[in-house]
Amino acid sequence: MSDIFREVDEDLRRDRAEHVFKKYGGAMIAAAVLLVAGTGGYTAWRNWQASKQQQDTAALVTAISQTAQGPEKGVEALAAYAGSADPRMAAFAQFNAAALLLRQGKPADAATIYDGIAANSSVDPVYRDLATLLGAMQRVESGDAAQLTARLQPLTADSSPWRFTARELTALLAARGGDTAKARGLFQQLADDQQAPSGVRSRAADLASLYGKT
Repeated sequence: MSDIFREVDEDLRRDRAEHVFKKYGGAMIAAAVLLVAGTGGYTAWRNWQASKQQQDTAALVTAISQTAQGPEKGVEALAAYAGSADPRMAAFAQFNAAALLLRQGKPADAATIYDGIAANSSVDPVYRDLATLLGAMQRVESGDAAQLTARLQPLTADSSPWRFTARELTALLAARGGDTAKARGLFQQLADDQQAPSGVRSRAADLASLYGKT
């Protein structure tokens, strides 16, 4: 049983924690770059603001490039950038820093960074929710199951873009807490949800079957 739990958790970490940053990291930087485009015709104040945003974006790209010298250097550069950047831009750097820490096998440190992003009201809610999700993911094996479930509950709503992973984590937490009936029900719902990613449905079907036999 513990081997299956560990395997599912590793799938989540691999498929979500690392790849989500590879997927969204570029989009985050691209979005930041777009903020400084098209400044022709703006007022002097808008030109100054755009110039500052451009400088911030260039500094973020420079910090990210330090990962070529090793993950430790990358984390250090990203932390330095985040310490003085606009809160939203700082969050982009922190997401990348957390991804580097995960690659170094430091989930607790990464979770602390995610907590900081989630608590920052200046960050877009969708990214705050992502940080909440990833922070819970790093603690799914050892954190307080009730507290983690409560944090994830808003993310399980139909309107949340992170609902499928949030529901999967909630089911894993229920199983860890010994509530196999709840876990089976949640896994079965995921397995039957045609909108869920195929990988989630496949894992959920296997686990629903497993807990149906307990």
